[in-house]
Amino acid sequence: MDTSIFHRFSDIDTKEIAPGFFSKLIHTDTNTINFIEVKAGNSVLRHRHVNEQCSFVIEGKFELTVNDIPQLLDTGLFAVIPPNVWHGGIAITDCKLIDIFSPAREDYKLL
Repeated sequence: MDTSIFHRFSDIDTKEIAPGFFSKLIHTDTNTINFIEVKAGNSVLRHRHVNEQCSFVIEGKFELTVNDIPQLLDTGLFAVIPPNVWHGGIAITDCKLIDIFSPAREDYKLL
């Protein structure tokens, strides 16, 4: 197997990036892809960063608040959050999420 191209998801360590948010992180030169599992009731506080963020729900329901406006995300609704915009959220149910950041999250590379 060409390990410069193909990788095993099982080889990626799981990291707790926020209380109750367990992530497998993939970094490229231009993006960070964050595969997250979170149990119902766990939340991430309001924050902002220089990265554009695309947020997808693969399973469950997640309430994402952007600029103080809450929206319930599920498998049919996703978000594209511009850089430096305040946001946070809470898992309404157990969730599997994918966040894609551009440019890559330098702070996540240090985890």
